[in-house]
Amino acid sequence: MQTSDSIVIIPTYNERENIENIIRAVLGFPQVFHILVIEDGSPDGTATIVRKLQQEFPERLFMIERKGKLGLGTAYITGFKWALEHAYEYIFEMDADFSHNPNDLPRLYQACSEQGGDVSIGSRYVSGVNVVNWPMGRVLMSYFASKYVRFITGIPVHDTTAGFVCYHRQVLETINLDHIRFKGYAFQIEMKFTAYKCGFKIIEVPVIFINRELGTSKMNSSIFGEAIFGVIKLKVNSWFHKFPQKK
Repeated sequence: MQTSDSIVIIPTYNERENIENIIRAVLGFPQVFHILVIEDGSPDGTATIVRKLQQEFPERLFMIERKGKLGLGTAYITGFKWALEHAYEYIFEMDADFSHNPNDLPRLYQACSEQGGDVSIGSRYVSGVNVVNWPMGRVLMSYFASKYVRFITGIPVHDTTAGFVCYHRQVLETINLDHIRFKGYAFQIEMKFTAYKCGFKIIEVPVIFINRELGTSKMNSSIFGEAIFGVIKLKVNSWFHKFPQKK
């Protein structure tokens, strides 16, 4: 059995074009990673592809099938709880569509395992704007959204909406995952903000974000709106909430 201290959580909904390639890319590293797919009832047969690959990688590839599209945040919370129950030390978030380059996984791992980070973020904006094949309007919207979040919350992170993240298990054990409110992209902001308020060290690792080539983006204006308007509520609520602290 190829044991590992690291698991990569990949939420999926209609990712049949990408899922096999991303799984093979992650499991192809000399460093051993495991994968947990959170599959939200894709009508395109994504789950069937994963089940077939589980026969090839029975001790490294796992899947939780849910009965519908229940939101990005709930997918990750489900994955986090499963990973903690199965004693993983380093727990990753990653998209299925190759917008997050699997080759950056070891760099995020090292930022936590060797450089003292509790959370490492694959950051598009820590060294300029590293985004490829996005329309300029979306680049500007994303960039200034992160600036806005940083201004409102005071969190010292350049890419607050990033979805390419590694958490040390202590972070997820300390945060009350059942109290995380947001389900869309604001979930990413809330997790980073909460980790920061709990006293954990966050390291940003510069990455290049490449827009998906296959499949359909799940981003829409309502998801983005949740992130923008939810930030104010997040900040105000923090004035009345005592955050558990890193031990």
